Amino acid sequence: MLYAILCYHDEDLVGSWSKEHDAEVMTKLAVVQENLAKQGRLGPVARLLPTTAATTLRKDDPPLVLDGPFAETKEQLLGFYIVDCKNLDEALDVAKDLGAANPGGAYEIRPVGVLNPGSIET
Repeated sequence: MLYAILCYHDEDLVGSWSKEHDAEVMTKLAVVQENLAKQGRLGPVARLLPTTAATTLRKDDPPLVLDGPFAETKEQLLGFYIVDCKNLDEALDVAKDLGAANPGGAYEIRPVGVLNPGSIET
């Protein structure tokens, strides 16, 4: 089953990291990603640009386009992973490995209902 691991963190904190610290975190995350890729379990991974680059479409009648994110929260969605796991426990193990590489924030794990599976066979 495919799971989305949604990465939440304080965007201001992450944005304040030095280039060296950011590169160090990305290197640690790359190790986890490489292990998943070798197992054929890693799907798309995305690091989102800051919420200041976001646009929100409110589904009103008529639709309303707003600059920025929909909700103001302490932690923002900064990226996501799609991983192939046997069950939720296995997905939680992946999230724990990611968390060890990049502490702080939170990971939200959700099963994925595939509409277009891409290159991962389900």
